[in-house]
Amino acid sequence: MTAIPQGRTRRTGLLGAMCALVVTGTGLTGCSEDPDAGTNGVGKLSADQIQTKTKAAAESADTVRLSGNVVTSGRTYKLDMRLKADGGSGSVTSEGATFRLLRIGDQLYLKADAEFWGQQDGKGDSGDSGGDTAAADKLDDKFVKVPQGDPSYKKFIGFTDKNVLLAGLLTLHGELSADGHHEQSGIRTIRITGDEGSGGKLDVSLEGKPYPLRLERAGGAGTLTFSAWGKSFALKEPGKDETVDYGKQLPTS
Repeated sequence: MTAIPQGRTRRTGLLGAMCALVVTGTGLTGCSEDPDAGTNGVGKLSADQIQTKTKAAAESADTVRLSGNVVTSGRTYKLDMRLKADGGSGSVTSEGATFRLLRIGDQLYLKADAEFWGQQDGKGDSGDSGGDTAAADKLDDKFVKVPQGDPSYKKFIGFTDKNVLLAGLLTLHGELSADGHHEQSGIRTIRITGDEGSGGKLDVSLEGKPYPLRLERAGGAGTLTFSAWGKSFALKEPGKDETVDYGKQLPTS
């Protein structure tokens, strides 16, 4: 039989005695521990205050890892990104195609296989191969510099921008309310919802800083988890032998 730690036994016995005293003296039928005991205290705040606290915590963190699904304009994107103020890196999957994004400062790189680039030019099924296939083969598994004036730059840069992503994601819609205590990956959380869940659900850490840990977006627009808050990581510029620079515009635009 596994021995129960003495401190735990005393604490449990004391709690039981206190419960018995409360029941005997007042006629109450139950007694339980404070779910916010030993936490950062945000569980005792209003839902609006919790949202304000978690946004402030997220903005103050230097780094974060974001993973999950986002549905936008009828298209589902699967994300696994690590983000910091001056850039980010990770993978994005959409419509069966996976590509890697890397941003260092203002320079955005996109890495994908030849099939991805062939689909981007819109001619993959038209039988018009030739130069298109040659261009796609040249880009295969290379870090392609995305020019700032290219449509792809505006389309993908947001996936690497910590502030833009969090500002757009961490807003619940409708009237806010608290939805009890929960747990995410072994961490105690307080959940807040918009319009009783139809406007989104957000789990906020009750341990340490009140970082957001899990988000269900309104209208079934995806579910995301947030982790590795404040954990440093390096962004390394790819070597010249693995980089392709097309100048002012990509050949698929």
